[in-house]
Amino acid sequence: MLSVQPATRLKPSSARVGVAIAGGGPVGGMYELGVLRALDEAIEGLDLTNLSVYVGVSSGAFIAAALANRMSTADITRIFVTESAHDVTFRPEKFLRPAFHEFALRLASVPRVLFGWWRDVLLDPAAATANDAINRLGALIPTGLFDNEEIGRFLSAAFGVHGRTNDFRELRRKLYVVAVDLDSGETICFGERGWDDVPISRAIQASSALPGLYPPVTIRNRQFVDGALRRTMHASVALEQGIDILIGINPLVPFDATQARAEGRPPASLVEGGLPAVLSQTFRTLLQSRMQVGIAKYAQQYDDVDKLYLEPDANDAEMFFTSAFSYKARKNVCDHAYRATLNDLRLRSETLGPLLARHGLRLREEVIGDAGRTLLDGMTPERRRASNTSARLRRALDDVDSLVHQRNQQLLRRRRR
Repeated sequence: MLSVQPATRLKPSSARVGVAIAGGGPVGGMYELGVLRALDEAIEGLDLTNLSVYVGVSSGAFIAAALANRMSTADITRIFVTESAHDVTFRPEKFLRPAFHEFALRLASVPRVLFGWWRDVLLDPAAATANDAINRLGALIPTGLFDNEEIGRFLSAAFGVHGRTNDFRELRRKLYVVAVDLDSGETICFGERGWDDVPISRAIQASSALPGLYPPVTIRNRQFVDGALRRTMHASVALEQGIDILIGINPLVPFDATQARAEGRPPASLVEGGLPAVLSQTFRTLLQSRMQVGIAKYAQQYDDVDKLYLEPDANDAEMFFTSAFSYKARKNVCDHAYRATLNDLRLRSETLGPLLARHGLRLREEVIGDAGRTLLDGMTPERRRASNTSARLRRALDDVDSLVHQRNQQLLRRRRR
């Protein structure tokens, strides 16, 4: 579903585009990639590797950081979907390796916890309640099932070749990766002044540390977890950068089972899916309700910014009933999001056309009008990779070309005014 929130107070546009990408596990990340791949092909003049600001949360931080590192949507698709990239090898099983170190730490603490409990029981038997026992024994449960150190190593390797960088300060455009300090609840934007010396890979590792799935990540003796704990998309981080148009993507929305029932499709009720379905619906409802509150506020606070929000339809059963942590479904989900986005662009083209034109952008009718188009149709063969030196030179030339293009666009807009 594409929601358009036009600016109510128009200003001269400098075509500064920002993107804010929420989390959602592996499946959420693949949905976001499909959306971005569709936008990349369908909107002429939109260069997703050369936006003004990128904001990423959890799985969205993977995509945002890759784009900020000049990796195109085609490059990212080759890595995570087709696994045909020559320079980066993606192995899903590495991200699902048990957190043996965390298990060992908790196991080693068993004697200390049990000794302390029995000591207190002997000293004050009246205080020995079942709740007290549960609280104490809870300290023995690991904080995460899987080892997320492999995430950091994978990203460090991916950002260390072909002129890419693992350093926020070396990026041409601003990148913000959002995480939450577990002990204080404070939101930290890695990439901002004072936190830009943290490696990008480590920041993403922290932002995607979903409690229960991955252990908290230690940075400067502070424990960080998933950035979605505070806000869903953190779009305000991008809006505060003085952009003209915002693209926000959220892959997790509650499922409208009543609509499915009216159309004669199962399920009659989400209760039929048991506890997993109930928890998923609850989690998605909380995330989307927070985002909707934020969107309403942004309309007032940033009334001179055009905003596009993309998320699945409420009756999108494929997105709801696919496990958020399933790597096997990534190609189907990515292609599903790609086709759904092109359809949304086609349906809203009359509204989008004038809005995009204000920023020097245009919908490609030949792309959005192709109802049978799939994710891989627009993919071209991967070109031969250059050395780091030649890659940096090519990027420098691209920067010069981009500056010349921006200057020409500014002159054209001035003449029109």
